[in-house]
Amino acid sequence: MTAISREGFKARLRALSRRQQIAFMAALCERLLPNYGLYAQMTGQGDPGALRVVLDLAWESLMVREARIDFARQAEKLSEAEPPEDDESFGARRAVEVMMALSTLLDALQGETPDAALTVSGLSKSGVQAFVEMTEGAEDDDAERAAARLRAHPLMADERDFQEAVLEAAEARLDREALKALRRLGRNDGVSNLGLSLE
Repeated sequence: MTAISREGFKARLRALSRRQQIAFMAALCERLLPNYGLYAQMTGQGDPGALRVVLDLAWESLMVREARIDFARQAEKLSEAEPPEDDESFGARRAVEVMMALSTLLDALQGETPDAALTVSGLSKSGVQAFVEMTEGAEDDDAERAAARLRAHPLMADERDFQEAVLEAAEARLDREALKALRRLGRNDGVSNLGLSLE
């Protein structure tokens, strides 16, 4: 993605209505969720069920206009599922990204947060960047080479394509069927932004 198209993407994100932005974030959170599930599976820490409930309620609020959901209470429950602060592992950092994305989504559901969608978009991309750097980084790389490798990496290309597809879907009229399709897109057959799945 060139700097111009990146700016265009951000402008389109900012132009979405609040409801469209929430749908965009919810779809990205769906795709991030397996990263937290894998962390919980490997360590026995965390509570994937609590995150699933929060995300399901976000979708419900989009589908059922008159739904009355206490998102402040959900934010409290979410904070109880955080990985331990002293866990500096790669898995824990990705799990924290999922928590931050969901927390940003909850903030948006409770009031105006103009840059929330950009924040969630950035969190998803930075997880991919960290994964690529961990698995393919070369010690002697200068910043330019590292940036070029990141841009060319299939996972980063996939991330850009996925976010573009979600944005296009969110820009359309979001009736019930469109929201269901967007949710399926976000679930990505259970494969996360890092190409990982719980299967």
